Amino acid sequence: MEPIAQPDLTQALDRMWDKFLPELEQRVAFLERANAALAAGTLNVDLRAAANAAAHKLAGVLGTFGLTRGTVLAQEAEIIYSGEPDTDPSNAARLQQIAAELRATLASRK
Repeated sequence: MEPIAQPDLTQALDRMWDKFLPELEQRVAFLERANAALAAGTLNVDLRAAANAAAHKLAGVLGTFGLTRGTVLAQEAEIIYSGEPDTDPSNAARLQQIAAELRATLASRK
């Protein structure tokens, strides 16, 4: 079996990126909504768990595309949202920064 040529691999990754980008943007938007709820003091257990899951999925997919910084940021958000029993509201500013950096990371790959 012949190895995949670099241009073919790059084109395949670009097609995958185009396919997954809307979902990635939705996950970042979800993290932004969860952060707004945290800042407002209305983050409930279900929303926190869903934000944790969204961050986990972002970390994995961004790593697949070589976006290491995005993976690190998403993992940090995942850790913050895994706080038991509640996510500390003092983390709202950091989570806002993470979401903004994740959004910039997605834009840089387009």
